[in-house]
Amino acid sequence: MGDYSKALEFYEKDLEITKKALPPNHPDLATSYNNIGGVYDNMGDYLQALHLYAGA
Repeated sequence: MGDYSKALEFYEKDLEITKKALPPNHPDLATSYNNIGGVYDNMGDYLQALHLYAGA
């Protein structure tokens, strides 16, 4: 359970694509940051998760 490195890889790739395709204030960017933050939260890296949640 929890292949976090693989999840991060895919979510970060999603964020790169989303940043290129959408304007910087598009709500889908918040979803991408939230997804990455959730992975860090599950890994126990709460400071990194908080940083990403704040960016969302």
